[in-house]
Amino acid sequence: MIDRIDHVVLNCRDVDATAEWYERVLGFERVDFFGPIPRIALKFGRQKINLRPSGTSNWMTGEVDPPGALDLCFVTEGSLDAAIERLRAEAVEIIHGPVAQKGALGDMTSVYFRDPEGNLLEIASYGER
Repeated sequence: MIDRIDHVVLNCRDVDATAEWYERVLGFERVDFFGPIPRIALKFGRQKINLRPSGTSNWMTGEVDPPGALDLCFVTEGSLDAAIERLRAEAVEIIHGPVAQKGALGDMTSVYFRDPEGNLLEIASYGER
């Protein structure tokens, strides 16, 4: 059902310092997104890491958001509807979606749910819906 990870969100104390470190040390490319909530991402290969200042409101995240906690997005090559059916069959509550999102490779459609520890998980499909 899952093909790969699309992006990871890192909660940070200092987003700019973290971005600079990843650019400098690992050669990641910084990408700034402007909008109601400006965001910074780090791209590498076909993936990206979004940087989120801990405590930011209006940005869905795990139940707790200290630096070091993760939100994970998994990409399905199959049908998102099939993934939703599987989640429902396993009595997993979908807390948001399906919704249009921007992933590492462009437009995608996502659903969100939590694991037993409270981490926010996302399954996304490109080119569907």
